[in-house]
Amino acid sequence: MTLPSFDAASDPGSDFARLVRQQGTEPFPPAEGISANEITHGTTCVAVRYSDGVVMAGDRRATAGNLISHRSIEKVFAADRHSAVAIAGAAGPAVEMVRLFQLQLEHYEKVEGSPLSLEGKANQLGQMLRSNLPAAMSGLAVVPIFAGYDLGRQTGRLFEYDITGGRYEEADYAATGSGSLHAETVIKVGYRRDMTADEAIELLAESLFQAADADSATGGADTLRGIYPIMATMSNDGFERVADDVVGAKFAEIADRFAANHRSEDV
Repeated sequence: MTLPSFDAASDPGSDFARLVRQQGTEPFPPAEGISANEITHGTTCVAVRYSDGVVMAGDRRATAGNLISHRSIEKVFAADRHSAVAIAGAAGPAVEMVRLFQLQLEHYEKVEGSPLSLEGKANQLGQMLRSNLPAAMSGLAVVPIFAGYDLGRQTGRLFEYDITGGRYEEADYAATGSGSLHAETVIKVGYRRDMTADEAIELLAESLFQAADADSATGGADTLRGIYPIMATMSNDGFERVADDVVGAKFAEIADRFAANHRSEDV
């Protein structure tokens, strides 16, 4: 295998996505007529800012129509050392987009000698979503959340998107997926800007618990199989996934409180 060469006019530089397109390896848009019942979808993902950065979380359930197609899918991925992306929508294109996004950021850093700014990363993900629009119109929509720690501003930042690639920065919290309405309502009620990381993790656990209770496509804590939503923090120290036992303990506390409230109602 030989490396491709380019003249000055066609050199993609640090743009890995453009390199992929030029080599003709970008996936083609899907054929029309795909049924929603044939596509695996991932659902609820949430993110909030806290005092030292951002916490992001996503449930583990994937559905195909009215079936649970996967119980332990991962929806929260490290994009690089200080940022992450959470996916909702058609799982196949979403995971492929995340992998290409990770490669793009790594390629840029190797070519330029420094990482892309957080703003640039958010813009790059928006361009990828815009390129996926033909697939989205055929039923393979991807709607992610992007978040990270901005080393220049010394603060956490988060971004929401639509299927056309529109990018919208949110001040405090963001949610996407079929259970986002329920999750975001919980966050809206309990959110404070001075929260610690532990308090933010607890709030996101509560939001996913309530989303799973109201939305059949959102999975909660599966204690029987030991499957818990994925949570990760992004701060000046970088991306760090929260241990499953910590997440499991938060959900156990919420479940106990929920059960106690219902027992008191029955008295």
